[in-house]
Amino acid sequence: MTDQSPPFPTAFPRPGPVLRDAPTQIDAGDRQVEVLLSLRDPRLVLLGNLLSPEECAALIEAAQPRMERSLTVHTRTGGEELNVHRTSDGMFFERGESALLRTIEARLERLLHWPAGNCEPLQVLHYRPGAQYEPHYDYFDPAEPGTPSILQRGGQRLATLVMYLNTPGQGGGTVFPDLGLEVAPRQGNAVFFRYDRPHPSTRTLHGGAPVLAGEKWVATQWMRERHFE
Repeated sequence: MTDQSPPFPTAFPRPGPVLRDAPTQIDAGDRQVEVLLSLRDPRLVLLGNLLSPEECAALIEAAQPRMERSLTVHTRTGGEELNVHRTSDGMFFERGESALLRTIEARLERLLHWPAGNCEPLQVLHYRPGAQYEPHYDYFDPAEPGTPSILQRGGQRLATLVMYLNTPGQGGGTVFPDLGLEVAPRQGNAVFFRYDRPHPSTRTLHGGAPVLAGEKWVATQWMRERHFE
């Protein structure tokens, strides 16, 4: 497949933790976050100790009454749709809606060097036994007719952060087929990955493997080019 989409300019600011000098920990303001693994191409970082067990439990408790069947963005229309490839339940918080959310948003802003206002609100997802999200890309396909209307609300997605709110009994990893990588879901950890253009050449194809025992709770944040309305 020929890549018709230009990369974001080199000088274009992009989100992500600063990894020069190979740190083992990063100061996120109110917390020292561990660097457990990093890749340069694509930029992918496995982070430890991002959320405390208490914060994970509080996010789950706050999300539970508001869960609904997860939707995906429909890039042909710019709307949303049910998708058989995504069998989770989910919800979105409002940005800054509680002290807990404001604390986490401030931590992520410092860790990823990206304004909270340039991020989509935090989404919580719940996967029951057997639930999964088949491999997909998080950027919006420029070739789809609905993409221009989607991009009006903050531009293209640049990066993704998946935070694990619990540890399933078995399964439920985040898989990257093009990299031969599977990240095990472990409470408090997170995986960050960035795409330098909206194209499969970024090798950011990823998915949520089926949960084989227990359940899985995650919180996801997507970073946009500019302020997200």
